[in-house]
Amino acid sequence: MPQLILTTLTPVLVALLAVFSFFMLLRGHEEPGGGFVGGLLLAGAVAIYSLAHGPDGARRLLRWRPETFVGGGLLLALLSGLIGPLTGQEFLATWELGKIPGLTSVGTVTLFDLGVYLVVHGAVSGLLIALEEL
Repeated sequence: MPQLILTTLTPVLVALLAVFSFFMLLRGHEEPGGGFVGGLLLAGAVAIYSLAHGPDGARRLLRWRPETFVGGGLLLALLSGLIGPLTGQEFLATWELGKIPGLTSVGTVTLFDLGVYLVVHGAVSGLLIALEEL
């Protein structure tokens, strides 16, 4: 019976956690939250899905290997830092393109936060899936 309840509620929980993790990512520059917290929440969604459908189901949910998220996130974070030197400023110089009302500014800080989000999501999801396979 508990497995049936978990399997039934998993789609709702995963969707809620995914949306909330993205909200935390966008809100993190101005308020508590950010890429780290958002990535942990998204990894929690993958963990719940893995408990309900097994590690293979979680890997299918991710569509890409967790290492791909880590590599992509590191690349985004590096690119956000290189915008400064390419424009004659220091590494990780802040460039702001605009603002999402009530959430965050859009610019290099948001790009860096997105990189952190992907790194944390990939690393923690990969770790949790590997632990469940034991």
